[in-house]
Amino acid sequence: MNSGKKVIISACLLGENCRYDGKTKKVNEVIEAFKDYEIIPFCPEAPLFGTPREKINIVNVDGKNRVITDSTNVDITKLLEDEIIEFIKENPEVDEIVLKSKSPSCGFGTTPILNCEKEIIEYGNGIAAELFFVTYKDINIKDECLIIEI
Repeated sequence: MNSGKKVIISACLLGENCRYDGKTKKVNEVIEAFKDYEIIPFCPEAPLFGTPREKINIVNVDGKNRVITDSTNVDITKLLEDEIIEFIKENPEVDEIVLKSKSPSCGFGTTPILNCEKEIIEYGNGIAAELFFVTYKDINIKDECLIIEI
């Protein structure tokens, strides 16, 4: 039974093996909490880079957060931004968003922000979480930890 409401959920939380290591982070409580919603799976990394793939980090470079590959140090910020913006254009109307905590793409206030020496300097939003926060101003954005606690 669909309530007519839509929710964007990080695909790894739904059981898709789309993480950088080829694994999933399935959370049954998230799936159960939104069983009456139209679920829109979301992973900006897998379509661009495949699975498995090189790990990425959010690195503060000259005062700006950039998405940098872990081993090869390639800046992939623009590629991911373009992918996420296209996803947002395809899904302009949603009621809720559930993202994977600590993810460089999806972490909402929980993503480690590194300096150029790869040391954690603070915690903030992943690239997708930040774009969602700016775009979906009136939408409740949370991570799976809040669902599990409920």
